[in-house]
Amino acid sequence: MGVFQKNGNWWIDFYHQGKRIRRKVGPSKKVAEMALADVQVKKAKNDFLGVCEPKKILFKDFAVDYLEYSKANKALSSYDRDVTTVQGHLLPVWRDFQLSRITAKMIEEYKLQRLEKVKPSTLNREMNTIKNLFSKATEWEYLRESPAKLVKWIKTGKGSLRCLSREEAEAFIEASKLSQNHHFYPIVVVALYTGMRRGEILRLQWQDVDFKSGKIQVVSRDGGYTKNYESRSIPMNESLKEVLKKHPRRLDSPYVFCNEKGEPFKDVDTSFANALKKSAVPHFRFHDLRHTFASWLVMGGVDIRTVQELLGHKDLRMTMRYAHLAPDHMKRAVEVLDSHYEENSIKSTEILDGHYLDTEGPDKEKQDASRQG
Repeated sequence: MGVFQKNGNWWIDFYHQGKRIRRKVGPSKKVAEMALADVQVKKAKNDFLGVCEPKKILFKDFAVDYLEYSKANKALSSYDRDVTTVQGHLLPVWRDFQLSRITAKMIEEYKLQRLEKVKPSTLNREMNTIKNLFSKATEWEYLRESPAKLVKWIKTGKGSLRCLSREEAEAFIEASKLSQNHHFYPIVVVALYTGMRRGEILRLQWQDVDFKSGKIQVVSRDGGYTKNYESRSIPMNESLKEVLKKHPRRLDSPYVFCNEKGEPFKDVDTSFANALKKSAVPHFRFHDLRHTFASWLVMGGVDIRTVQELLGHKDLRMTMRYAHLAPDHMKRAVEVLDSHYEENSIKSTEILDGHYLDTEGPDKEKQDASRQG
C-alpha cells in the first residue's frame, strides 16, 4: 500500500479482499496520503467510503441475479416461492430503487402492507426470501450490511396440525376418483401413503418406483426436488402398489404424473379444490395429507425416529410435533424398567441351605453370619 505520482496526479495503491486497487486522488501528495490513511481506517472498521463504495445496482436488476442463484442452488419448491415473492410482491414496490437505498424502515412498511392481505405465516415465508436476498447482496458486495438484518419475523403460535380422520380420508379419496384429471386420484394415494411432499410427488419418475423391492426412492437429481437435497427410501403398501401398477405410463416421458406434453404438473390446485368441495372435508390443505400420513404412523405405534426418516426431516424437532399423538409412548418407556427391576430382584437373592434369602433387609446380619459359618 502506498501513494505514487502519475501524469501530475497522486494516486493511492492498496489491496482489498485480495484485489489490488488504485485510485486517482489529485495533484496534492498530502491529500493522497490522507485518503490512504482514511482507507486503512475504514478497512479496519469494515466500512468503506469514497474509494471503496459498494457496487450500485437497481433492485430489479439484482432480482434477476438473485433468482438465477435461487434456481441453481435451492430446491424447486423454495425457488418457486422466491419467484412468487420477488416477482409478485417485491418488484412492484422496489423495482426502480437503488438496492442500497432500501432501508429497514421500508421493509417494515412492506410487512404492514402485506399483513393486511396475508396471514403472518405467509408473510414470514416471504421474509425468509427477503432476508436471504439482502444477505446475498452483502455477500456479493452490493451492500455493506443487510437492511433486513434487524427486521424481525412476525410472532405466530405453533398452530395445530390438521390430520384427517379415517372417515374424512375415505371421503376425500372417493371424491378424488371423480376428478377430470385422471392423475389426481393416484397423486392423493401417493401423498397419503408415503407422506411425500407435493413437489416430490409431481416430479416423481418411473425409474424411482421399484415394484420388485416395493419401494419408492425419493432422490435429489440435478439440484434435486427433495427439500433437503437428500435421498430417502419409502416402502409402498399393497394399496399404493396396486394403484401405481394400474396407472397409465407414457413412453415419451419419464414422469409418473405428467400433462399431455409429457411435462410434470406444476400444481393440482383446481383438482384439489373440486375434490375438497365434493368431499365436504373442512379446513384442509394438500400438505395435510403429509401430516395425516405421519399422524397415522405415530398413532399406530411407529417410533418417532422411523417417522423422521420416512418424512425426510433433518431436524427431529420437526417430527416431534406428532409425538403427542402417541399418548402411551412415555408410559411404555418407563414400563421397560419393570422388567429390569424384576430381573435385578432375582439376581439380588442368594441360595443358602436350599432357601432364597434377601441380601438386604433386617435379616442381613443373619445371612452374613451364615455365610461366614
